[in-house]
Amino acid sequence: MDSKHIEHIKNLSYLLELERNEDYKQYNQLFLKSTIDERKKTGLTWYPVKINSNQTIYTDYLQIEIERTNSINTPHQFSAGSNIALFTTNNLNEAAQITGTIKNVSENKIQLLFHTEELPDWCYDGKLGINLQFDENSYSEMQKALQQLLNTTQTHTLALLNCFAGIAPPEFNAPLNIGPITSLNISQNKAVLKSLTAKHFSVIHGPPGTGKTTTLVQTIKTCLYSEKQILACAPTNTAVDLLTQKLLAEKINVLRIGHPARITEDILHCTLDQKIKLHPNYNELKNLKKSTQTFFELAGKYKRVFGKEEANQRAMYYAEAKKCRAEAKTIESFIIKDIIEKTQVICCTPVTSNSKLLYGKKFNTLFLDEASQTIEPMVWVALLKCNRVVLCGDHLQLPPVIKSQEAKQKGLSKTLLDVCVNYPNAVSFLNTQYRMNENIIAFSNANFYTNKLLTDSSVKTITLKPEDDSDYNLPVEFIDTAGCGFEEQQHSETLSNYNPPEAKLLLAHLTELSKWYFNSKEKNNDKISVGIISPYKEQVILLKKTIPSETKSLFYSVRVNTIDGFQGEEDDIIYLSLVRSNTKNEIGFLSDLRRMNVALTRARKKIVVIGDSATISSSTFYKNFVEYCEKNNFYKSAFEYGSFY
Repeated sequence: MDSKHIEHIKNLSYLLELERNEDYKQYNQLFLKSTIDERKKTGLTWYPVKINSNQTIYTDYLQIEIERTNSINTPHQFSAGSNIALFTTNNLNEAAQITGTIKNVSENKIQLLFHTEELPDWCYDGKLGINLQFDENSYSEMQKALQQLLNTTQTHTLALLNCFAGIAPPEFNAPLNIGPITSLNISQNKAVLKSLTAKHFSVIHGPPGTGKTTTLVQTIKTCLYSEKQILACAPTNTAVDLLTQKLLAEKINVLRIGHPARITEDILHCTLDQKIKLHPNYNELKNLKKSTQTFFELAGKYKRVFGKEEANQRAMYYAEAKKCRAEAKTIESFIIKDIIEKTQVICCTPVTSNSKLLYGKKFNTLFLDEASQTIEPMVWVALLKCNRVVLCGDHLQLPPVIKSQEAKQKGLSKTLLDVCVNYPNAVSFLNTQYRMNENIIAFSNANFYTNKLLTDSSVKTITLKPEDDSDYNLPVEFIDTAGCGFEEQQHSETLSNYNPPEAKLLLAHLTELSKWYFNSKEKNNDKISVGIISPYKEQVILLKKTIPSETKSLFYSVRVNTIDGFQGEEDDIIYLSLVRSNTKNEIGFLSDLRRMNVALTRARKKIVVIGDSATISSSTFYKNFVEYCEKNNFYKSAFEYGSFY
């Protein structure tokens, strides 16, 4: 192995440890050094809670629903897929807790999954609570992968390292003689062909609305003509689920691997647990498990042994139970092996690809969706099982989330996608977007994609109401709060910024727009959707609290989230609250222009941006945006909406 590779891998390991330490430090500060009351305030703990129900589901999983009994409706940091600990305060022993995973979250109720048959007795004896847990597993799997990479002698892996390091160029096989896929455009078809001929790697560069995941799915489908089985990954469970859904729609046999709590309900049928239940040998397995349980219960009745006959009877029941269990494990192993062998595409996160289910398995191709959000060590967990990789994403949208500033500055945020886009012969640019009005994409197109992005005729002039000349029908509105005294504020505990008058103006504008749009129409007549986004969590919390329910009820859906939480999403109308308004012209998060590229490209028919031009124009990017809006008559002063606030 080249010394350049050794240095790079060791540096990645060092940076990953920095990130792990910073992540744990933040967790430690928020959790371990605080009281229950303090953790409740920061949303890391619910206490007290009550158990509403419990039931056994899937294979060996217990699902319970818990509900908090005070601090109702207060913000929290729990989300589906997170690890938690259910604990009691009646027992001073630290072992009086049981760890599980969140399946679903609502405002005051959470469904939890535990890998156990029943809850401990203490769960019914005293006051219960749940704590958010630190996730060590991902870091452990990535470090193991880097160590394996450091010691590799695999020819294809060394070839990949040479390409990534610039020592050797990526190579391609001769073009394939296959016809175009009629459901794809020319640039998408070129991407399919490029990916199939790659010896080492290829890149599908998909700007907003260009159908990158659709293209990826068609590439996988075509690849299955020459490869029996494929590994397809994405860094988040949400992205994996979306990819799985699109593969299923193409009648592809997919196995979705992962914790059941991290998988959406509508694709649970393609998880291993559900596929086992549909296998021809399942009834035999089920009967053996039932017999195992019966024999263990019979043996358990002999709590006290008074004679030889009873002791022999107990031993016989235990022997039968163990025999049935061994047979059940043999059949279950056969079923699992059979399912995996017959699967065409295995979908999971890169970390989950190192599951014992895939131990020792090798694939020719790894398809990685949302590659712009995947740090390099995470990619290697999956890539070590493969000969080549097809990276799909947009390096001009959201980067990976890195908590350690030192690790970020020293290169952990540089992804393999960032590396590979520097090889033009390996990159396929999807050049037609099908999501939004051409005026919505125009600014991002000029600033990020050198105006190479085309807009399909089906959406080019799409608006909320055809041929309506109201300002509410403009595809873009920038409402300038400069001079209005809309000063930003900072939350004393979270240090996140928020802007109450800006939020009030936004919601008032939405209310007035709804009156104009629906007019005499019935509710939900046109199934119109609204997304309200901001870079700042506190602004999101404020907007969620204050949005009028009567306005919300008019629309097909109204979603409020951070920009990061809206990656990959879209709605008919998007409201973007920039928040920052100060005399120092500080813009904070807004300086991350890739984040703003995401924010500005979520809307299909209309986007309303609200911000203080005096503050944000300290950045050339935002100065240009304001000028773009002025030039196209999209600019409005908040003073024009004085009656709203």
